[in-house]
Amino acid sequence: MHRLLLCLLLLPLLARAELAETDWLELMPPADRQALEAMPEISHAGPEGDGSFTSPGGLKQQAQDLPAVMYSNRTVAALQGKSIRIGGYPVPLESDGQGRSTLFFLVPYPGACIHVPPPPPNQILLVRYPRGILLEDIYAPLWVEGQLNIEPVSNALADAAYALDARTVRLVQEEDL
Repeated sequence: MHRLLLCLLLLPLLARAELAETDWLELMPPADRQALEAMPEISHAGPEGDGSFTSPGGLKQQAQDLPAVMYSNRTVAALQGKSIRIGGYPVPLESDGQGRSTLFFLVPYPGACIHVPPPPPNQILLVRYPRGILLEDIYAPLWVEGQLNIEPVSNALADAAYALDARTVRLVQEEDL
């Protein structure tokens, strides 16, 4: 009886525990990870670097001569419906009446929307967070926790291979590091 009572008392504490961190490379099938590791160095020089923004920007791959892994939308089937916690950087898409971001892309490195080349689609997550979060600095990393789905998304800004219905979104704190 005491054990049952103890379990019932501890259950709320266990429910609040954070999930283990999912690494971005876990979103890539093994063949993509190997191709990425074997890929030659890619120049990040582009029109953004010289101050001209005449070419289309955003997260879509503009160069046509990159290795195939940079266009990959291949996913990991075992991640479908899995609850994950992942760290990354937001690219805001939609916000509510209070200015909180409710829909954004999450990318593995800061400034992905202005660097060339951007991440491949299987390294971009569409995050839906109806509660919203105030994003004062897109260079501030976030922890996002929720259910991951294999859901190809394409818009003018980016192609993503996954979508995440977020339960929680918060800024990474110094004590997290």
